Amino acid sequence: MSTSDQPRHHRPTRNRHQHLPPLPRPPNPSRPAVAARSKIPKRVLLRVASVACGIQFGWALQLSLLTPYVQELGIPHAWASVIWLCGPLSGLFVQPLVGHSSDRCKSKYGRRRPFIVAGAVVIAISVLVIGHAADIGWAFGDREGRIKPRAIVAFVLGFWILDVANNMTQGPCRALLADLTENDNRRTRVANGYFSLFMAVGNILGYATGSYNGWYKVFPFTKTVACNVECANLKSAFYIDVVFIAITTILSVSAAHEVPLGALASDAHGQSSGTDEAFLTEILGTFKYFPGSVWIILLVTALTWIGWFPFILFDTDWMGREIYGGEPNQGASYSAGVSMGALGLMLNSVFLGITSVLMEKLCRKWGAGFVWGISNIIMAICFLAMIATSFVAYHIGYIGHEQPPAGIVIAAVLIFTVLGIPLAITYSVPYALISIRIESLGLGQGLSLGVLNLAIVIPQVIVSVGSGPWDQLFGGGNSAALAVGAGAGFIGGIVAILAIPRTRIQKPIPLP
Repeated sequence: MSTSDQPRHHRPTRNRHQHLPPLPRPPNPSRPAVAARSKIPKRVLLRVASVACGIQFGWALQLSLLTPYVQELGIPHAWASVIWLCGPLSGLFVQPLVGHSSDRCKSKYGRRRPFIVAGAVVIAISVLVIGHAADIGWAFGDREGRIKPRAIVAFVLGFWILDVANNMTQGPCRALLADLTENDNRRTRVANGYFSLFMAVGNILGYATGSYNGWYKVFPFTKTVACNVECANLKSAFYIDVVFIAITTILSVSAAHEVPLGALASDAHGQSSGTDEAFLTEILGTFKYFPGSVWIILLVTALTWIGWFPFILFDTDWMGREIYGGEPNQGASYSAGVSMGALGLMLNSVFLGITSVLMEKLCRKWGAGFVWGISNIIMAICFLAMIATSFVAYHIGYIGHEQPPAGIVIAAVLIFTVLGIPLAITYSVPYALISIRIESLGLGQGLSLGVLNLAIVIPQVIVSVGSGPWDQLFGGGNSAALAVGAGAGFIGGIVAILAIPRTRIQKPIPLP
């Protein structure tokens, strides 16, 4: 089996999989729905990837503001992670299903673009529901009190819909980029680097929006009897998100010109399995054809996301509680910490963007597996640094009495910033590697990325279920989950370094 990510024409691979029974598949499953051309210009790849900016803008608002917001609605800290279960669970089913469906979509507008547009529309609806959750709860009977059950129901409903919509949009966009880059391994990495870059830009704008506390003054109508200043800021930020996702979606879908799948059906040598085989049977049936290199990528991906998810869950909450010593709805310290955490995440995204630009050069020089492994080790060190910072902050004795020392705040923000480097690798390298290696199996890009998503969401389910009880067992903080994340990230890094080849990528040799 091949474990190198060199361009495929360096050596023959023509007969490598002839001993395997043929997979049921749609006509020309890997690349049929993009207009034939010698090479798609990079500016087109850049525009297609731009929708990641709009998606990630909303995600940045989620990550920086929603964990504190759910606690302001009255949901206990230990249960905040359970609320976030909707993301992994929707990804577990929606991402593979959407990928499978987009591989077979016969719309006249193409395979991927209808899903991107539909997902963007649903994102806009869901963020409006989330932003107005307190108002909806008030309209249905919520009044003053620590727990607002009707607002919580509206919030959870909107949140679940939002995660479904994110999966509807992001997966087909990555698949479309893979379609456009065809069999060019280098351009596949470049396209995923563009996607990661736009995620960084979206993060920067989203975290900057989340860290500003004066949006309710720009949109004064957002502050109501049911919605306080913090709620009004969140609602205003989501209004901006709706406009932003609309702009980036139009830029993205207008850039790629897909040929409808039905127009190419006459070129197929077999019939689509869409009506012949059940979806779950098909996706599970693909596992037995995976070579060892694919299983290694899935393993490292799972360990990487066990590492990331505790940080994603509790980043700004950690800053508000363990650095600033605040509690939701109890004074200004917690809100100040959340705002500082959003600033740290914005700086994190700056480093994410810089690393995304350098991604191809790093992988070309040291190999994708080695770069991925080192980034995981950096991630693990940063999580251990967060635990150490919490320990020092607690023993200094300022918590509950005064603002944190400047040195503690600078250390916390610096950790958030450095984490942008491994986050850029996580957003790019696994997707490029899986697209390259799974190509020879004859799977559509949508389904292959759905399979990778399983390695992302199953660990997230485990962390979501376990992190709240673990934290309560160890005193109600975030350190236990961060320790688990550091251990998983370190193990994943070692596996990536040792098991994914460090072969340097040579420049393609033109074929005669």
